Parts: sequence; structure tokens; C-alpha cells
Amino acid sequence: MGFILTEAQVASFVKRDEGKWHKAMVDILPKYKIDTKERIAAFIAQCAHESADFSVLEENLNYSEAALKAVFGKYFRDRSAAGYARKPENIANLVYANRMGNGSPKSGEGWRFRGRGVIQLTGKDNYLRFGEAVGLGNDEDAIIRYLTTIEGALESACWFWDTNSLNDYADKGDFKGMTKRINGGYNGLEDREKHYKHALEVLGVKTAAPKPAQEKKVASASVKPADKSNPTTKDIQAKLGLTADGIKGPKTIAAIKAFQAKNGLVADGIVGPKTLKVLFGG
Repeated sequence: MGFILTEAQVASFVKRDEGKWHKAMVDILPKYKIDTKERIAAFIAQCAHESADFSVLEENLNYSEAALKAVFGKYFRDRSAAGYARKPENIANLVYANRMGNGSPKSGEGWRFRGRGVIQLTGKDNYLRFGEAVGLGNDEDAIIRYLTTIEGALESACWFWDTNSLNDYADKGDFKGMTKRINGGYNGLEDREKHYKHALEVLGVKTAAPKPAQEKKVASASVKPADKSNPTTKDIQAKLGLTADGIKGPKTIAAIKAFQAKNGLVADGIVGPKTLKVLFGG
């Protein structure tokens, strides 16, 4: 039997509902072999960063008119942004249409299959793959209902973890490599490492945690990083017109996905080579 988290340990990782999260983690993590202190610490760290300490489980698309013009300008060249401002459902149906397995804006699938879960699952294709993996088949309603529960939100992250063989990185202590696998780069590495250090300490792992990443300050959104192939989270936030705080939280992920959708890229929130090329040029 692998390592089992205590409720007190889980309470130090989550913002609320520690009892429910504890039960879900004890029941679900072992199914995906996230069952050693090292694997659990890495999983907790990455998930805590992605979900603001397990508190944000659904994508926020409540953009203002100004934000819509800045992030989704392509979609508002011939239509009024004011008509979409603060209307998350309409925004999702517009920017997520005709990609990731979703239909046209009229289909409503952009909103129906918006980001859900601890590591936000987005798009009809991904929903159906997850549903098949957890025994829900192609029952869209059942998949959505499950993703809106703590158990489903957690298991979707475990499924992503397993699909990407992230236990292998955890076993080797390769936290940077794991981050690149998840994110396509090292965005938010400093915050992820902060969570990793905390999780290792809580679980009593004596292995030294990695040193916090040092990120360059960005003066303004017009400043490009010296190395376009490996910009910091602050660099990316600045280019997207966000507050450059270096933390890749839900708002930053939403802005990245919006930028990708606007520019004909796969809107997965991962800043890989193609996204970097469009974002920074070159």
C-alpha cells in the first residue's frame, strides 16, 4: 500500500472543504499510482498552482468590454464587444467555436465544454476522452456533472497526469521537466516550486526542494524578453496586457486560451513553441 494522506495534510493544501478533498484524494490518487510522497507532493504542487489552491474549478470568462477588445480583438472587428461584455456564455460560444471538437457558436458547445476541473479540461474532444477513460462513455451530461464535483475535478487532473506520464518525472525529482511537460515551458515556475517545497515539507520529505526561479522584471507590455523561446510568466502576462505578477493563475490561463483561440491555435492554455512564435513574433 502506498502513502496515504491525512486530513490535516490535505487541509494545508486546500482553501476549503478539506474533508471532501481528503476523501477524494484518498480514493482517487491511488488509482493513478500517485501513491508515494514524492508523486503526491509534485501532483499537489502543480494542481495548487493551476487551481489557486483547489479553489477555482471552472474557467472564468467574465470579460469586460476593454478586455474583450484586448484579448479577443479578432472576433470584434465586425461586431460590438459591448454586446458580449460580462456575458461569459456568449463569449465562450464565440471564441471556442469550431475547434477542440466543438461546433459552431450556435451549437453552444463552447460554453458547454468550457474549462472545468483542477487542471482545466477544455473542449468536447477532451471531455469525451476523459469520459471514456472513467467509464462514462460518450454521455456528455454525465461527464459534465462529474466534472462539477470535487471527485470529478480531481480525477480529471489525475487522468491528465497519467496520460502525460508525470509520475516518471516525480520519481526522478525532475520538477522543471514536469512543468515543461504540463505547460510547454516554465511559466509560473516560481509559484509551482513554492507549492512543491511546501508539499514536501508537509509530507516529511527530506529531499531538498528546488531553489525558487528568478524571473526578470518587465517594464511594460511592449518589452520583449531576451530569450523568446523561454519567456517568464511575467513576460507573457505583459504581452497579454495582464498584471505581470508571475503567477499563472486562472485569469492568466484564460487569457492565454483566448489568445490562442483568437489566433487559430489550439486553445489549451499551454504556451508552447507555436504560441510563443505568434505572441512574441519571429
